[in-house]
Amino acid sequence: MSAVLPLSIGAASRQSGCSVPTIRYYEEVGLLAAAARTDGNQRHYDDAAMRRLSFIRRCRDFGFSIEQVRGLLGLVDQPGRDCAEVRDIAQVQLQEVQTKLAQLQSLEASLAAFVNSCNTGCAGGPALACTILEDLTLPASAGQQSPATRAARSCCS
Repeated sequence: MSAVLPLSIGAASRQSGCSVPTIRYYEEVGLLAAAARTDGNQRHYDDAAMRRLSFIRRCRDFGFSIEQVRGLLGLVDQPGRDCAEVRDIAQVQLQEVQTKLAQLQSLEASLAAFVNSCNTGCAGGPALACTILEDLTLPASAGQQSPATRAARSCCS
């Protein structure tokens, strides 16, 4: 069931899933037009504002930066522009997500090696002799190879 429009900022927040300060921020940075005001100076959002807010929220859910959202909104506001511009913005975001995913997969492998090293070498022994704590004291370049190298070594022997 849809709320009766126009909506107060609180109702707009609940309906959109954006916090009240976030809605104010989007107005401040120009992503969302300043809302109409009542005689009591309360913001009121119409259907168009709610659609735009929903669009912004979805963009942010996909990780688009504020500037990317601004670019996408510019394309919404100028519908005659080429769809390839939208695709290009999405392509940049996809590449950023793929880079982050690769970094997270590397982090996952390192953490798995830490856990495996502990499981096979020292689990159950004193914490100060744990291979994980030892590896975390090493510089990053040394620590990157350390869990795999140390996996066979017991820290408790």
